[in-house]
Amino acid sequence: MAEVAAEKRKSTWRALGLALTNRKTGYMLLFGFAAGLPYALVLGTLYAWLSDSGEIDLETMGVFSLIGLAYAFKFLWSPALDRIDIPGLRRLGKRKQWIVTAQLLIGAALTSLSFIAPSNETIGIFSLLAGLAAFASATQDVVIDAWRVDVADEVATIDLLSTVYQMGYRIAALVGGALALFLAERTDWPTVYLSMGALMLVVGFLGLWAPDADASAQAALSDEDRADPYGLRKAGQIEPRLRAYALGAVGLLWGWALLTVGIFMVRSLSSNPEARPDSVEFISTMGPLVVIATVVVPSLIAAWLVRQESKGTNLLAEPVPAQSSADRAMDHLYRALVLPLTDLIGRLGWAMVIVIALVLTYRITDAIWGSFAYPFYLGELQYTKDEVAVASKFFGVGALLIGLALGGYLLTAIGRMLTLTLGAFFAAVTNLLYADLARGGAVMQTVADNTGFTWLVVQLGGDERLSKLMMAIAGENIAVGVAGAAFVAYLSSIVSKGYSAVQYALLSSLTLLVGTLGRGALGQMIEEQGYFDVFILTTLIGMFAVVLCIIEWMRQARLGKRAGIVAPEAGTVPAE
Repeated sequence: MAEVAAEKRKSTWRALGLALTNRKTGYMLLFGFAAGLPYALVLGTLYAWLSDSGEIDLETMGVFSLIGLAYAFKFLWSPALDRIDIPGLRRLGKRKQWIVTAQLLIGAALTSLSFIAPSNETIGIFSLLAGLAAFASATQDVVIDAWRVDVADEVATIDLLSTVYQMGYRIAALVGGALALFLAERTDWPTVYLSMGALMLVVGFLGLWAPDADASAQAALSDEDRADPYGLRKAGQIEPRLRAYALGAVGLLWGWALLTVGIFMVRSLSSNPEARPDSVEFISTMGPLVVIATVVVPSLIAAWLVRQESKGTNLLAEPVPAQSSADRAMDHLYRALVLPLTDLIGRLGWAMVIVIALVLTYRITDAIWGSFAYPFYLGELQYTKDEVAVASKFFGVGALLIGLALGGYLLTAIGRMLTLTLGAFFAAVTNLLYADLARGGAVMQTVADNTGFTWLVVQLGGDERLSKLMMAIAGENIAVGVAGAAFVAYLSSIVSKGYSAVQYALLSSLTLLVGTLGRGALGQMIEEQGYFDVFILTTLIGMFAVVLCIIEWMRQARLGKRAGIVAPEAGTVPAE
C-alpha cells in the first residue's frame, strides 16, 4: 500500500510539473496578471493619486463610483462577447480578438492618464479615461474566464488553469498596489501610470501568440451550425412563436437592466457633485433587482422552455427555415440571451438550485467582512497604517499565493470537490482567528511565540504585538487561497464551452449579491455587539457553504457512478 501511495504522489507531481510547462498555463498566468493589474490601478491606487494631488475633494471622488460598477455588472454585455466578432480581428480567435483589444485599450487609457494632472478642471476627462480602463478591464475578465474554459485539456486542466489565473491576478494586485505606491514615493504618479500602461500594452502584444480557443470550443459549435442549416428551426426545436415570446420577455428585462445601469453611469459623470448618485446605495438597492431581472427570471423562463422540450410540446414537427432578416435576427438574439441558460438548466436540472445556493454562499465570509477589515485593524486593534500595509499587503499577499499554490496541488492530488469542501471549511473557521484578536489575541500570540514567528518579526523590525496580526492574516489568506482556487475551478467546470462567457459571468456575478446585501446588517451588528460576535456569526454562516459542498459532491459522485466515471469531464457537468 505504501508503494502504491508513493507512486501516486510521484504521478501527481509529474502531471503537475508537465502541466506547469504547458504553453496554455504560461498564458493563463499572463492573462491573470493582465486581469488583476488594471483592477488594482483604477479601484485602489488611483484614489491615492487623487488624494496626493490636493485638488480633488472626497465628494468629487464620487465620480469614480461608475468604475466599480463596470465590474459589478460586467455580465450584462457578456452575450455580445460570446456572439459578436470585431471586424477584421476574427482571425485572431473567438476569445483572443476581445482579450487583445481590451488589453490594448487598457494600456492606452492608463498611458493617457499619465499625461493628465488631476484637478477640478480635468476631472471629467480623467474619470472618462479611468472609466474606459475599467470597462475594458471588466470586458477582459469575462473573455479571459471564457478562454480558460475553452482551452482546458487533459494536461492544462481547468483546475490548474484556474489556480494559475488567480496567482497571476494576486501578483498583479501587489504590483498595482504596493509596488505602485512604492514607485510613486520615489518618482511621481505620471511615471507610475505610464509604466503600468506600457506594461499592459506589452501584455496585449504578447497575447497575439496565445493558444487559440477556437480549436477546442468554437469549432464544435461551428460544425454543428454548418451541419444544421436551419439552426433553431429544425424539427424537434421549440416553435419560433414561443421562442419569440421568451426572447421578448428576457430582452425587455436585460434592456431595462442595461438602461438602469447606463443612466447611473451617466449621472455619475455629472460635473455637479450633488447630482451624482451614491454607488453603494445603488448597488445595494438596484443590484438585487438587476440580478433578478437578468438571472433569476430568465432562468425560470429557460426552465419552462426546457420543460416544454422534455414533454415534447410546442415543438416543430418539420424544419421551418427563416423567411426574413427579422427571423434571423431573432435566432441570433435567442442564441445570445436564452440558449446559455437553457443549456445550463438542461444539463443541471433541479441541481441548478444547489449550484446557485453554493455560488451565493461559498465566498460569503470574506465577501461580507472584507469591507470592515481596515476599520478592524486600524480602529479596533489600533495598528498603524504602516503595520497594516506590511501585514496585509506584503505578508498577506505572500500567504495568499501559498494558499493558491496549495489549492492547485490539492486539486490535482485529492480532486476538485474535496478541495472545494476543505476550502469552504477552512475559510469559515479562520474567522475564529480574528475572533481571538477581537478578544485580545492571546491564542494568536501564544502560537506566534511558540513557533518562533514572534522572534522573526522582531528581528525584521516589527514588534511582538504585530506578530499575532500577521499570524491571523496568514491563516486566513492561506485558507482563502485554497478556497479561491477551488471555487474558480468549480465554476469553470460547470459551464459549457459553447456558452462559457455568458454562463461564467452570470454565475460569478451572483457572488456579489449576498456580500453587498449583508454589509449593511453586518455594520449595524458591529456597532451594537462588537467584532467578536460578528466573527462567530460569519463562521457559522460559512458552514452553510460546507454543507452545500458536501451535497454537490454527493450529487456529482452519484452522476459519475451512474455514468461509469469517477468525476465529470473538465468543462462539463452531466445532466441530471
